[in-house]
Amino acid sequence: MSAPETTTDVPQDFEALKAIILERKAQLPKRLKQVAAYSLDNPDEIAFGTAASIATSADVQPSTLVRFAQHFGFEGFSSLQQIFRARLRERTPGYEDRLKALRGNDHSRLESGSIFNGFVAAAHRSLDNIATSVDPEAFEQAVDILAKADTIYLIAKRRSYPISSYMAYAFGKLKVKYQHVGTAAGIDDDMLAMATKQDAAFAVSFSPYASESAAQARLLASRRVPVVSLTDSAFSPLAESSKVWFELVEADHAGFRSLSASMAFAMALTVAIAEKRRRAEDAAAI
Repeated sequence: MSAPETTTDVPQDFEALKAIILERKAQLPKRLKQVAAYSLDNPDEIAFGTAASIATSADVQPSTLVRFAQHFGFEGFSSLQQIFRARLRERTPGYEDRLKALRGNDHSRLESGSIFNGFVAAAHRSLDNIATSVDPEAFEQAVDILAKADTIYLIAKRRSYPISSYMAYAFGKLKVKYQHVGTAAGIDDDMLAMATKQDAAFAVSFSPYASESAAQARLLASRRVPVVSLTDSAFSPLAESSKVWFELVEADHAGFRSLSASMAFAMALTVAIAEKRRRAEDAAAI
């Protein structure tokens, strides 16, 4: 059997690597596809894990990681890891680094007020962007999918969790049936096992993506439960699992990103779902 074709142009950054992985994923051998999925869902683990620990988590042999790296033109797995490490340095500065960036933004006078103004300005930019980036037809389609669902499953972790928490609170007040995935009791798998094709899910994850959220969205999609998602890239692992997905990149101030536009989107979606359900119930009662 001939060896799998390798790429001649070595990706120079994480976005380029993601693009070529997604472009060629259908042609990848089974095990390499397994590594590709794990890499996109767990970029932090690829950046800092050992070959042995990553192979165990991805359920492949360590030699498969080397073949995966070489398939995309790298000399070995350690060379591939440098791409993932560079991504973290570029896109996810540590909180100490973010505070240093604030100190470098000339906040010598009225420092706290300047920080406040910086975050307000970032929130304005985010809201301006979302006003023009959300396709009204796609939004209507998302509302239609979720409004028709018997139960809406809300999936989010880490920075995205406040969004699903707000939606859970609002759905409760609006009498919309939901399940908030992410229980302290650790019964997420049991909860998701109850989902059917008559239900739907709304998933949220931003880079660096929560691997558990991506896996839960994939699981539901594989069982033909429609998924709507909010994320920040066309290459997000949520995109491929979703019937409808929205790309929203929050503006930042000194590396800190708020959830201004994301919360506005969540509020609009929640209320639109409740209103559509109310109209459908009123029409059925006539």
